Amino acid sequence: MTPAEIIDRLAALREADLPTHGGRTLAYVYDSGVAEADELGRHALAMYGGTNGLDPTAFPSLLAMENDLVAFARGVLHGGPDVVGSATSGGTESIILAVKAARDAMPEVSDPVMIVPTTIHAAFDKAAHYLRVATVKVDVDPVTFRADPAAMAAAMDDHRERVVLVAASAPSYAHGVVDPIEQLAAATSSRGLRLHVDACIGGWVLPWVEDAPAWDFRVPGVTSISADLHKYAYTPKGVSLLLHAHPDGRRTQFFASADWPGYTMLNSTVQSTKSGGPLAAAWAVVQYFGVEGYARLVRTTMGGTRALVDGVEGLEHLHVVVPPDSSLVAVGTDGACDVFTLGDLMLERGWFVQPQMGFRGGPATLHLSVSAATAASVPALLDALRESVIEAVAAGPIVVDANLRAAAESIDPAALDDATFDGLLQVAGLAGEGGVVAVPERMAPVNALLDVAPPALREALLVAFLDRLTRP
Repeated sequence: MTPAEIIDRLAALREADLPTHGGRTLAYVYDSGVAEADELGRHALAMYGGTNGLDPTAFPSLLAMENDLVAFARGVLHGGPDVVGSATSGGTESIILAVKAARDAMPEVSDPVMIVPTTIHAAFDKAAHYLRVATVKVDVDPVTFRADPAAMAAAMDDHRERVVLVAASAPSYAHGVVDPIEQLAAATSSRGLRLHVDACIGGWVLPWVEDAPAWDFRVPGVTSISADLHKYAYTPKGVSLLLHAHPDGRRTQFFASADWPGYTMLNSTVQSTKSGGPLAAAWAVVQYFGVEGYARLVRTTMGGTRALVDGVEGLEHLHVVVPPDSSLVAVGTDGACDVFTLGDLMLERGWFVQPQMGFRGGPATLHLSVSAATAASVPALLDALRESVIEAVAAGPIVVDANLRAAAESIDPAALDDATFDGLLQVAGLAGEGGVVAVPERMAPVNALLDVAPPALREALLVAFLDRLTRP
């Protein structure tokens, strides 16, 4: 193919994707609405795409930019001069490294656990799975959806000899609320435990929210914080920061190996070879906006969030699950319609909102992440939501076929093989030619089925689904 043909093919492939700009995709991507910043980030990404962050002495420019970003974050997160950090590929890598650092700092613990609220991001489950650190999940307050300090402290005491880390959210992804970090930090400090604050999604918003609860390094006892730049710092994808209150806390994050005949491997992150492009792009965009620029963007974002919350509360059949502390809004229904149908109808109207499955007896909800580019379009978003509710109520809530529900509930997740999955696809009407998955235009029936499946089965079904999607 010629270069022109390749570009045309890329453009054609891109047409099926969600839009990354315009503020209409309310999950996965974050848009500042500032075209100049976007272009600057893309230019820096291309300039440094061929560099390698494996060896900071080989590409000192990358080291300088990483230190600049950590210093900037240290300032806005109220860290002292001892705060150190590393740039990672995203929030999940930051969280995995925070768990690794905590685990490896206590090698005497043979069966480590971490104490987390049930609303903690699923990346902690991924870290637990990869690193063999068990999670002890503590129920949150059923009204505020925030971590329960007394229950968290009791869990710390119940597992006293095994706890290597306690973690909390600022804010939680599902509900947009900040856990009571001050109370949790008092409990961890008195017990000599690490407290990690997952601010992957709030770390570049909360510093500029005047009435935000205390959550960062101003709180004694916060030992590490994860904060993504490719969310509300509006940088191109691929950069998060993991900050530690003191260098001693970071030391066990590092990995070194000299026991082979090649170069001595020395890594601060999970990746060894890594393009310097995302780091350079993040540096450029953060330099462009600076403290004042982010303050303006957050004012716009939070104004849009408040307008959205007020508007949803004025819509029949909908409600905001809990008043958010940040820019994330969870929306529920009164049962006259279902969130899965609403999600499909909103997409047909040009808006992507993210369904969240029911959890521990609670109903499914819709997740909306408001970015600066969304704020001006909130009236249009509310109009689309109003129209979608009317249509969804007329259609009635999705009801999972009794036979399909029975088939799903009878499956042992551990025994879900290709043949069983094929049978379920047939029953669900998702079987395509040659055993491939035929993804329907409307996902509400599929999501409703997943919603009634127990979590372990849901996980197994989605793994099987992903396996089929990724077979060439």
